[in-house]
Formats: sequence, structure tokens, C-alpha cells
Amino acid sequence: MQEPYLFEYAVIRIVPRVEREEFINIGVILYCPKQKFLKVRFLLDETRISAFAHQLDIDCIRDNVSSFERICHGDKHAGPIAQLDMASRFRWLTATRSTVVQSSKVHPGLCLDAERTLNRLFEQLVA
Repeated sequence: MQEPYLFEYAVIRIVPRVEREEFINIGVILYCPKQKFLKVRFLLDETRISAFAHQLDIDCIRDNVSSFERICHGDKHAGPIAQLDMASRFRWLTATRSTVVQSSKVHPGLCLDAERTLNRLFEQLVA
């Protein structure tokens, strides 16, 4: 039987007014070093976001979240952070920040298949 692999994940959130600490979960980022896996999955439900915070610029949020995706993939056009090793990219993406797009604290777990785990977490925490 295969041994499970350690993984870490964080929830990607929209926090329209940082001082109120209210948020909507829009994605999950998962890192599994043994499987060389770093990926983010997100969903921007514009109707839901507009109902929660109508003043937000959805296109700007889409650009910010898309940069998470490009950095995860190590896209050479995504700037210097995307050129770091996988662990450093994950740490940078999940670092505490006071912006509209934030991540939760990092949580650990064990998995056999990182992709399947990312999809399960996405369904449980976002969809």
C-alpha cells in the first residue's frame, strides 16, 4: 500500500474591506513537494461577489488571481517570484498580506493524489 504524502494548502479569499475581516472563499492553493505539485484552483462568481461587495473591480481581482496561477506554474513572464523554487513560490503566495485578495493560514494534510485532493478541497471550501 502506498504511503500518503504530506501536503499544505490555503484558501484564497476576497476581503473587500480588510478592517471588517469579512471574506468570500474563491479558491484553494495546494502544495505537495513529494509529488512536485503546486496548483491553484479558483472560481470568480461575479454575481456573488457583486452582492457581497458591489464596489470591487472584478477585472482587477481576476488579474490578481490569475497571477497566482501563473506563479504556481512558474511562468517565465510572471515576474521574479515565478522563477523561485516551488516551495518558495507557495510561501510567497500564502504569506500574510492586507489586500483584497488574501490567503488563509496554511493547513497541512496527507494525500495519495494531490490533484484529487485539490479538487476535493475546492468543492468543500469554495464551490
